[in-house]
Amino acid sequence: MDCLTLKKSNCKNCYKCIRHCPVKSIRFSGNQAYIIGNECIMCGQCFVVCPQDAKQIVDETEKVKVILQGSDPVVVSLAPSFVANYQGVGIHAMRKALKQLGFHDVEETAIGATIVKTEYERLVNEQASDVIITSCCHSINLLIQKYFPSELPYLASVLSPMQAHCRDIKQRIPNAKTVFIGPCVAKKDEAQYYEGLVDAVLTYDELTNWLKAEHIELEQEMDAEENSRARFFPTTGGILKTMAQNNPNYTYMAIDGTENCMAALKDIESGKLSRCFIEMSACVGSCVGGPVMEKYHSSPVKDYIAIAQYAGKKDFVVEQPDPLALQKTFSVIERRMPQPSEEQIHDTLRQMGKIKPSDELNCGSCGYDTCREKAIAILQGKAEISMCLPYLKDKAESFSDTIVRNTPNGLIVLNEKLEVQQINKVALKILNLRYASDIMGDQVVRILDPTDFIDVLNKGTNIHNKRVYLAEYEKYMEETIVYDREYRLLVCILRDVTEEETQREKKENISRQTVEIADRVVDKQMRIVQEIASLLGETAAETKIALTKLKESISNE
Repeated sequence: MDCLTLKKSNCKNCYKCIRHCPVKSIRFSGNQAYIIGNECIMCGQCFVVCPQDAKQIVDETEKVKVILQGSDPVVVSLAPSFVANYQGVGIHAMRKALKQLGFHDVEETAIGATIVKTEYERLVNEQASDVIITSCCHSINLLIQKYFPSELPYLASVLSPMQAHCRDIKQRIPNAKTVFIGPCVAKKDEAQYYEGLVDAVLTYDELTNWLKAEHIELEQEMDAEENSRARFFPTTGGILKTMAQNNPNYTYMAIDGTENCMAALKDIESGKLSRCFIEMSACVGSCVGGPVMEKYHSSPVKDYIAIAQYAGKKDFVVEQPDPLALQKTFSVIERRMPQPSEEQIHDTLRQMGKIKPSDELNCGSCGYDTCREKAIAILQGKAEISMCLPYLKDKAESFSDTIVRNTPNGLIVLNEKLEVQQINKVALKILNLRYASDIMGDQVVRILDPTDFIDVLNKGTNIHNKRVYLAEYEKYMEETIVYDREYRLLVCILRDVTEEETQREKKENISRQTVEIADRVVDKQMRIVQEIASLLGETAAETKIALTKLKESISNE
């Protein structure tokens, strides 16, 4: 199972591949998608719908170039859908271009389709089985082998047109190597699984890129061939158009699309269908709706007309091999996925927030049709709880609501028209509002000065921790305004700093009063000192005079 690969870095968790995978054979782990080989039916839908081109089909161009370097003749089996993929180009023009690439010859796979349809007619005429299901589509074969093993007896044990044609080529051309070119991913897997018939498989994408690289242009040239009715094979009901539906004991029907085929297989399983010949194809529109019809191109009406105008009214002239040479055996392919118990399923549903049946939205956003299927996938290691969009939404809302409810700050969200989109309880309290509905949808000018909001919006420069005084509310706020360009919203965070501002003013008042008191004390002390100094000065002078007089008196004596 190496035909489809994944570019891990490109996966963006869109879950589009799992939504479109009819058998949910994709596992998600570590935010990456992985294809589960033993469950995949190779329908290629994940490749078609992936918006990131994360799914890749393994390119076999280099392998074919190596084969061409050998001495053996290499013959192309070209799928009949080519005329729809390459508008206005017939088999002769295709042969001419491909021979320039080094191929020995090019034949139409419709030759093998003629061989196969003849074998189908034999099975119907011999009434080989109550229900006969065509085996041309490898994806349908894998679907039955993996998901409806009880229906294997109804699957026609006949080679596909690709295999029948390549076998025929190798019978006619000694030592020939065969390369199938078509619109199908599954054919790569079929060629690998059933060795010895098809040596390599190219898609139309690979062929187109190769022709461009070699500067080879396809000529606009159509040809006509009356004996080419099997060219109808790549359309819905195309097999039936080529068959002689002359057994009245059988009802002939054509079903396209994997989901429709699965519904029919369930009816067969339950015994609701019998005596039917059923043409089944996994792609809607059959092969012309294949995943690699030049990748993503879908023109069902135009493509059908191209096929119908190119197909003849008679069969290719072929030598019909012995039925034994066309036999193909199918065996059951085990998927080996454990089936969880009901208790485990209910426990997982509870982890997803699905407590009661009404919680199970079955929205399909995760890619699974029901929450129960998703729970089973989680238990099988194919999915993660985080893939549930409602679960993530509820979790995110709960988390954000918890933050908004419990933050001590006021939060106000505005749109670019400065209309209030959200406001929390703290902000309501700050702004003296009773209910959020009193201001929701109204202009912010009703509650706040819009100047700062307009500046942030026009200049693109956010405001952080700006101190403002709301005179109307007699409150001081620390204001932060952030503009979210992606969502075009203005987020305002208000932190009430009124108490801090009051305390600061008190401290300033106390400091001012302290300074004033200190100044007064100093002034008073200075006056006292001056008075003391003055008194001390007078006393010292009087003492000096008295002592001088005493000294003089003693000296005179």
